[in-house]
Parts: sequence; C-alpha cells; structure tokens
Amino acid sequence: MLLPIPDVLTADQVLRGRQILEGTEWVDGRVTAGHQSAQTKNNMQLPEGSPAARELGAMVLAALEQNALFISAALPARVFPPLFNRYQGGQAFGTHVDNAIRQVTGTPHRIRTDLSATLFFTGPNEYDGGELVIEDTYGTHEVKLPAGHMILYPSTSLHHVRPVTRGARVASFFWIQSMVRDDGERTLLFDLDVAIQRINSDGGDQASAVQLTGIYHNLLRRWADV
Repeated sequence: MLLPIPDVLTADQVLRGRQILEGTEWVDGRVTAGHQSAQTKNNMQLPEGSPAARELGAMVLAALEQNALFISAALPARVFPPLFNRYQGGQAFGTHVDNAIRQVTGTPHRIRTDLSATLFFTGPNEYDGGELVIEDTYGTHEVKLPAGHMILYPSTSLHHVRPVTRGARVASFFWIQSMVRDDGERTLLFDLDVAIQRINSDGGDQASAVQLTGIYHNLLRRWADV
C-alpha cells in the first residue's frame, strides 16, 4: 500500500520546523546508511540525538499519535525516532531497499521496518527534481508532496530520490514496525476500516457496521503480532 497522508503537520509546525532546521548543523547523510546504500547516498542529515533532532522528532511523533489516517493505515507498534535530511546542489539517493532491522541509536532497542515514511518540510515549488520514486508490485510512482504532508509505503519497496537541481528538499524520514507485518493483510484491514467509517458517517445500517467491526477486530486479533 502506497498512501499519501495530508496535513500531518500544521503550517505553524512546518514553519517552526524549518526555523530549527535552518539554524542547525548538518552532517554527511551516509552516517545512517547500510553498506550498500552508502555507495549511492548523497545528502546531508541532522545528527541523531542532537537537540534539534530531538525537538523536531518529538513534534513529529506527537502529530502522528493524533493522526487517525496514519494509525489506521500503519497500525503502529513502534516508530523509529524521526531523522531529517536535506538534498541540494545535485544531491540524490540511488535505488535501494531499506534495512530490515534498525537499531535505535544509544539504546538496546531494534525495530523491524515494515513501513517507510517521508514527511516533507519544503514544498514542490521550492526545488526542482528530488522526486521520491517508489517501485513495487503496484507499479512505479513519483512522489513530491506539499510541506506538512507525508507518504507511507512498504519498506520492501525499491526506491530512490532523484537529483535536486534547484533549491533544497528538506524532509523527515523514519520507519514503522506495524502490529501486522504483512502488507497485504494490513491493506485489507485498512480498506475494511475505511468502509466501516464510511457507513457510520453516512448513517447507514448500524447492524452491518457492527458486524463489519467485529470482522475487523477478529482479523486484527488473528494477524496482530504484539
């Protein structure tokens, strides 16, 4: 499932985030790349654990906790502390697959990367290039979203970031371990949840809504890994 999630951050939160990002130190983005990815990764990144990264990461996580669409689609068990990157002056990231397991820096904790997310802090009109290109069984998709919007996609997907030839592309990126690791099962649950919400909002047959809700939770009970 490839899902754009609009307005994860408000305009004020995006502005605050950009102010922090513009006034902080950036380092070579290869510090968080695996061996293969490091050969194709060319960008800048906020140091993990820096005051700026911690403040912005807390803001992103708080926003995600309040986002019903994200919760419904991801069914998150754990979210990796958000990271932040910048592409400019021709920088790009070649085709790669994200590591299956990520160690949370400075802790003994690991997460399985079921879903990948990119949350944009700059809008499409502020830079040329920089499209996130995602390839999977559902086809090839180019993603370039407004500031404050996020794309969610399976971490099993091949993906790359095209060179930024004007301006700067600034975003947060992170991974989610879902309670339901299989993307097909997770997609079925999401579609069912959306249908239930539509029946409820339209004032439809409540007996059907209750029955479908029961089916949803019984499937979640069968598939969830908690």
